[in-house]
Amino acid sequence: MGSQNEAVIEALETRGFRYVGRDAQRWLSFLGYLNTSEGEHDCELVVDPEFYELPRVRLLSVPDALLPIAPHIGGNGSICYLTKNTVVLDFFDPVGQTLRCVDEAQSVLGKVLRKEMVEDLTEEFFVHWYAGQCIFDVQKPILGEVPGFCLLGRTGERFPVISDDLRATSLKLDVMGFEAKRERIPAYIVKTQVEPRPSQKDWPPKTVADFLEWQRQLDGRCAKKVEQRLGEASRLTKRDALIIIKSPNMRYGIHVHFDQSVLPDEKLALARGTQRLYSYKISRLHVLRLDSEYIAQRNIPALQTLAGKSIAVVGCGTIGGYLIDALAKAGAGTGGGELTIVDNEVLGPQNLGRHRLGMGHLFLNKAFGMRLTLQFDNPSVAVRALDVDARRAHLGAVDLLIDATGDESLGHWLAARYANQVPMLSIWIEGPGVAVRGLMKQPGPSGCYRCLCNHQRAGGLPTVKGLMPALRAGHGCEGLYVPFPATVSLQAAALGAEMALAWVNKRESPSLRTKITDSGYELDTPDCDVLKAERCPACCK
Repeated sequence: MGSQNEAVIEALETRGFRYVGRDAQRWLSFLGYLNTSEGEHDCELVVDPEFYELPRVRLLSVPDALLPIAPHIGGNGSICYLTKNTVVLDFFDPVGQTLRCVDEAQSVLGKVLRKEMVEDLTEEFFVHWYAGQCIFDVQKPILGEVPGFCLLGRTGERFPVISDDLRATSLKLDVMGFEAKRERIPAYIVKTQVEPRPSQKDWPPKTVADFLEWQRQLDGRCAKKVEQRLGEASRLTKRDALIIIKSPNMRYGIHVHFDQSVLPDEKLALARGTQRLYSYKISRLHVLRLDSEYIAQRNIPALQTLAGKSIAVVGCGTIGGYLIDALAKAGAGTGGGELTIVDNEVLGPQNLGRHRLGMGHLFLNKAFGMRLTLQFDNPSVAVRALDVDARRAHLGAVDLLIDATGDESLGHWLAARYANQVPMLSIWIEGPGVAVRGLMKQPGPSGCYRCLCNHQRAGGLPTVKGLMPALRAGHGCEGLYVPFPATVSLQAAALGAEMALAWVNKRESPSLRTKITDSGYELDTPDCDVLKAERCPACCK
């Protein structure tokens, strides 16, 4: 046994913990007690011998005052005294960190016994809900009846799903590998203004009666509506139904089994009305959201997403492919919006080293390949692929046009055609991957992509200090290209996605933004707003 382990054992012995050997995971196991103002409580302590994981503390006997449930106390007596991802363990100080963890567990237990942490039950609701899972793929949650079905397993299990777009949800399930048969069942969404908190008297609910009694303690109107909906469902089917409760910050539900009752068969045969309804068994459900709003909004809760916007991206190459992927993750093509992608080139072997697409799309049109990729990643994304020259593309009405080609000539043409009509974002790579730049042009007095080029030809707004290197690789006229790694393409795409989100959140300024990608160079022009160039042929019309 290492010296660190021995030091921890000795330190814990001074705190009343007796070393009893290794557990099944080879962790150090101890028996001892936690001393609180409410008395001493016997416990088991197990410590990671590498001191990388939090020590686990479990009460050997849960006090009656903490039954049936209590905040931060698991069903087996385990104490949740720290959240793993909120603390950094110092494995260089195993003794100190272990004793601090014991102190924290002791402190939490004392507070729980003194009823000082009851409010935490709301935050810990799903820990005590002991639930199965329900896929929730509803793009526009409406109250009342919604389409629901069960995936039928080979051994009789029934996995519940709620959707308001059965085609899109079926595609998602196919992508996820769910090949089971599907059976429609009644499903309902009921709203409440009260966040759920487990009952400390009788928990968890096992029947309709238990669930309704608990709901009455929280929100009587919600309980009444749930009972009404279950009554409707029981007249529609003899098998099962779903109820999803939509509270302000979370969704949870129950799977009601109309073919399973706690009443004996002879009593069930005679039961009517609420006596029969209340007797049905339930499975508690944790809602797994697959709707587009949740996917896009979860990681940027303070920002408006790109959902509902019509966005066109010209170029599905080394920048555009990654950018399109990032835009879709930010909500583009969802919520009634559409993502139009334009590229008339074919993916070749020379592209594989720095493109979003891989060998599965080799020799296919890049726009079509990206559409297939997006629809596989999230079938809810509405994407239109155009295999045409961008100058011949009929984009229709768009809210934002993005030029991700890096082609200066095409950028000038797009600026002349669209810059005074719709917001236009240009993203490109400077030189052989020295920097990435983005320019947002709003209709009006701001400068366009051609304006920026005019300023630069006159010596203004340089990207880096000193000369920009001109480097090419390849052989022959058709084989020449500018070499830079995929990491530069990713940074250009990231800048483009950031600027698109800034646009939808009305934070377009500064319109010109630069990120240095080669540490050997120094930024010359800070992020700024570009002024319209005098007599610009593209936007001064």
